[in-house]
Amino acid sequence: MTARELDAAGITDPRLRAAYTVCRRLNARHGRTYFLATRLLPVDRRAAVHALYGFARHADDIVDDLGTDATTEERAAALDVLESQWRHAVQGGEVREPVVMAAADARARHHIPERHFTDFLTSMRSDLTVERYPTYADLHAYMHGSAAVIGLQMVPVLGTVVPRAEAEPYAAALGRAFQLTNFLRDVGEDLDRGRVYLPLDLLAAYGVDPDLLMWSRMTGCRDARITDALRAAAALTRGVYREAEPGIARLSPVSAPCVRTAFVLYRDILTAIERDGYAAVHRRAVVGRRRRAAVAGRGLVAALTARTLPVGSRTVPAVPTPSRTDSGTTWARSGAELDRTARMTETTGTTETTRTTGTTETAGGGER
Repeated sequence: MTARELDAAGITDPRLRAAYTVCRRLNARHGRTYFLATRLLPVDRRAAVHALYGFARHADDIVDDLGTDATTEERAAALDVLESQWRHAVQGGEVREPVVMAAADARARHHIPERHFTDFLTSMRSDLTVERYPTYADLHAYMHGSAAVIGLQMVPVLGTVVPRAEAEPYAAALGRAFQLTNFLRDVGEDLDRGRVYLPLDLLAAYGVDPDLLMWSRMTGCRDARITDALRAAAALTRGVYREAEPGIARLSPVSAPCVRTAFVLYRDILTAIERDGYAAVHRRAVVGRRRRAAVAGRGLVAALTARTLPVGSRTVPAVPTPSRTDSGTTWARSGAELDRTARMTETTGTTETTRTTGTTETAGGGER
């Protein structure tokens, strides 16, 4: 965390400043696309985003990277410690874990509902024992806690130009879109961990099962059925991006370029997977540096322009025309229908929060 970001966010306590700095380093090291997009936020909103990322990354590392020989019981115990520290911190107690300290402070500063963190930790705990998801509905339920709530945590920090409850379903959908992209990009690495996040009934519709995926991973051999299944998963994911895209226009204009940049770069991963022949079982597709730089450059211009606008002129911009529909598949249509249903139900219980905090261009500060 730079001193400029901490000063702008009003974070003066030395221990808190050190904790936020740890989170920023985690974001810079592990979240390349996320970190790049965060640089487009007004300086006073970056610290909270780094803190939220740091907490999520720390929990994910406990689940996946706590030593190569760590047992499920050891991982569960470490997650118990994290959850205990979190509860203590949000109740005003002192903790030593930097990511907990920073995330709890960001939650309090931006009035982020605690249930979003509780739901996140619940999904992280399920990763210790659940390795398969029979249907997209099952995966959708998991993604509420592992991805949708990340988007919901971000909304108070980013600020909106509409009532917060109106923006939240789109933010939740964008969280799911990002995670579905990760699932598709990392299908091979997840197989190495014994996990298959792609819905089993989607795979079965194309004659694929986990054993076939593992055979392909181990032998390096391609199979047309796997290609077809991954293409269908990509079409489903693009549908979720289309569901999420109108929400960008509902964010504060000084925050929207950051989210738009992340949206484009993450969606570009799907294009990279397609260009790589849907070989995600064997290798991870990447977006080239030149493309990343071009998208970030456009985002920077948009961000700087937004910051020069008079506050009174910051209104909801026109919602972009949806991109060309992918070749229609049953899976893309059924997935979109489930996500539309989720948009109406995901924010149940947020009305009171909206009444008390409002729509706030000032959420997170003046200059994300």
